[in-house]
Amino acid sequence: MLRALIWDVDGTVAETERDGHRIAFNRAFAEAGLPWHWDVTDYGPLLEVTGGRERILAYLAGRDDVPPQAADREALARRLHPRKNAFYAEQVARGEIGARPGVRRLMQQCRDEGVALAIATTTSRANVDALFVSLLGADWERAFGAVVCAEDAPQKKPHPQAYHLALQRLGVAADEAFALEDSPNGLAAARAAGIRCGITRSAYFAQARFDGAAWVRDDLDAPPPVDLAAIRAALGSGAG
Repeated sequence: MLRALIWDVDGTVAETERDGHRIAFNRAFAEAGLPWHWDVTDYGPLLEVTGGRERILAYLAGRDDVPPQAADREALARRLHPRKNAFYAEQVARGEIGARPGVRRLMQQCRDEGVALAIATTTSRANVDALFVSLLGADWERAFGAVVCAEDAPQKKPHPQAYHLALQRLGVAADEAFALEDSPNGLAAARAAGIRCGITRSAYFAQARFDGAAWVRDDLDAPPPVDLAAIRAALGSGAG
């Protein structure tokens, strides 16, 4: 029985990485007077690192124009990351980032049929709130049975901590839930928690391998469109 649909956020609900976070990182760098710029191509490999602060640290580790001491690099990343989040929130508030195709439709079907909605993400609570207020309104959280963000689950995907916590808060078993993701790390996290998972490829993972996924689509509206019947069929078949 399908009791809960658990959503990743960045890249799954909206194309936030290319069109949102990347731009916000660049604005934070510029504000700090740093000569760094992540273009669309540069940013792709950085997404192998989950988490914004962690992504900055990974980038700093490969440069010679950064503080030599690890503690100083950590302090720089901690200073940049909140500013990046503030710039991202401004973008979202201006309506610059919309939901991916089929997201609103499937969320509404869950509400209509009594399937719980949940979020399991390793982005910050501020980023999640900014996006969902824009997409669903100020009271968006009332529609969700569990919201797990970076502050709740500090062990980033592909670690399954976020999914384990979502299941606990929902009060459902892994075989009663289904996950939606866009990246190999997200798929690995869901599967490590024992949750079957479907993939809607985001821009940066268009060519990635998704071994073990229940299905892979360009988006939720791509033929055949994904609805709860298709998710229940995948859950029942044991696929992914």
